[in-house]
Amino acid sequence: MNFQKRQLIDLQAYLDYLDKANHLLRVKTEVDAVYELAGIAKKFEGEKAILFENVKDSDYPVFIGLYWNRDVIADFFETSSEQLPFVLKDEIRTWHKSPMEPLISKTGPANEVIEKKVDLNKLPMPHHAEGDGGRYLTSTVVIAKDPDTGVRNLSIHRMMLVGRDRMTIQLEEYGHLMDYYKRAEARGEALEITMSNGVDFAVSMAAAAPASAAPIDTDELGIASQIRGAPVELIEAQTVAVEAIANAQFVIEGHILPQVREDEGPYAEVTGYYAERAPRWVFVATAVTRRANPVFHSILSGMEVYNAFATITEAGIFEKVNALVPAVTAVKLSQGSIPYHLVIQIDKKFEGIQYNAIMAGFTSQAFIKMVTVVDTDVDIFNLADVEWAVATRCRFDKDLLIDKDSAGHRLNPTSEDDLWTRVGIDATVPLPIEEKYVRAKMQDVALDKYDIEGL
Repeated sequence: MNFQKRQLIDLQAYLDYLDKANHLLRVKTEVDAVYELAGIAKKFEGEKAILFENVKDSDYPVFIGLYWNRDVIADFFETSSEQLPFVLKDEIRTWHKSPMEPLISKTGPANEVIEKKVDLNKLPMPHHAEGDGGRYLTSTVVIAKDPDTGVRNLSIHRMMLVGRDRMTIQLEEYGHLMDYYKRAEARGEALEITMSNGVDFAVSMAAAAPASAAPIDTDELGIASQIRGAPVELIEAQTVAVEAIANAQFVIEGHILPQVREDEGPYAEVTGYYAERAPRWVFVATAVTRRANPVFHSILSGMEVYNAFATITEAGIFEKVNALVPAVTAVKLSQGSIPYHLVIQIDKKFEGIQYNAIMAGFTSQAFIKMVTVVDTDVDIFNLADVEWAVATRCRFDKDLLIDKDSAGHRLNPTSEDDLWTRVGIDATVPLPIEEKYVRAKMQDVALDKYDIEGL
């Protein structure tokens, strides 16, 4: 696997790679983790990643932007951004056929230093948006074990710092971690977890994998091992019976309390709006370990969340939708409306198949609000091309599929009582194709045959 060839299995390796490829900016001026750091990062969103080398009142640098350039992510795999979901799909399919168990050791880079006293205030967690409720962990991978089977689960959650050893955490209602927690809480037990900050892309992708790709009875660490091409190394925790990522920068151990809720939020979510402040679950830290010279990793809500989430989710969506409608050739979650707008490309041989694709898209993920279906001549990675197809091929009086009062996504402000209306858009050419729908086409030429000054 390309990851193994390049040894891209920890954050330091990514920093070296990005630096050599001229994809890394280094901010040497002292910056405040409260507002200022995120404000600078926002100016470069989608471009080069940023290492803040001098963070006020912190001993550790902060790295941000690892996931906000999809072309760079694709380059990790030596593929194109268009082919990246298919590469990940193949990795997930191989993992299902031959799962790979992680390796567990007592020691590793992530516990070179064991902090004598837990104090989460020492970590340079940024306070991102001006309306956020506080400082947040945004990219840290949570590992938990099924209370009944012991199967490990990986997930990523927003976590707000509220005390020296205390954080409030947002759990997804239908996530596997919530399922674990509810069963533990029903017994009056806390749910033990570890939180690994500063992990490699393979582990992050495994944590972002949708349930359709990684059922609750499977260990998602296998996905990371498959992507790496070698078993993921874990270390035993100091205070809980859950392992952590050995190559992480920091590890926070602890448990989620049963029957306790405290306020979390507001938080500037990927939707571009603030998630409301409300009583949520409470995590208490019992130990912190780290590398001798760690780099703290953070994600800026927006393009990074989209890329980290969409690349693995698109793989799962394609697998599910293509199985239901084999005419589907590609899928794309629109960057401008993540995670709500799904664009599906089909090889349309007969009328009606486009509506099957729309319904398959609706069922592929619970958060899909809008599905647009286009023909194979439309570049689904170019939103302007998709809009062109909608504007010139969709007859709004009969090509829209409206699905009222379906289950909605709570983060979306249009969801009321957890319900919303979904829409499917048929932007395909009606069959048989009339001459007026024949798309203008230029000769395909190879530019390397020409002497062109300035290229």
